[in-house]
Amino acid sequence: MTVLLVVLSPVFLVLVLAIRLSSRGPAIFRQRRAGRHGVPFTLYKFRTMRVNVDPFGPSPKSGIDPRLTGVGRWLRETSLDELPQLVNIVRGDMSFVGPRPLYVAQIQEWDERQQRRLLVKPGLTGLAQISGRGTLTREEKLDLDVQYVDRTSPGLDLRILLATVAQVFSRRGIYERRYSGSMATRGDKT
Repeated sequence: MTVLLVVLSPVFLVLVLAIRLSSRGPAIFRQRRAGRHGVPFTLYKFRTMRVNVDPFGPSPKSGIDPRLTGVGRWLRETSLDELPQLVNIVRGDMSFVGPRPLYVAQIQEWDERQQRRLLVKPGLTGLAQISGRGTLTREEKLDLDVQYVDRTSPGLDLRILLATVAQVFSRRGIYERRYSGSMATRGDKT
């Protein structure tokens, strides 16, 4: 894994420069998220939004959201904004496949079944991301996360990784289209 970070370091450098040259503020966005067993950790992403917007606000619903920077829109649409999470994987906070890490505060909104998603490490990609991504409601994503926990296997992980590659190249379902429940005002790209 560390070798992958070294190999990708020129890409990281180019993206950091592009972000810094196109808008003021840090290139890396940090946010506390819920890890395995609900233990908080700091998630890393390339910053896609302007620095003066609410980091807990709803996700952009399209690429023309004025909160997105030009480079940020491209990073989201190519999913390159997620690359810094490779550091989270090296640190042991995340794995390649698992439920996407959500806000720590959201845990108290989940029912007992939904909290089962915390039995595994959060992932860079997961079953919800290949099953509809931004077109799914929060409840649908949580249900798919629990299905993943119940069915986890190396074969399923491989299927999810391969489908993720296809999903990234298709650029479909990137932006949140549907909100539901009490989390409608706290959406984020997951």
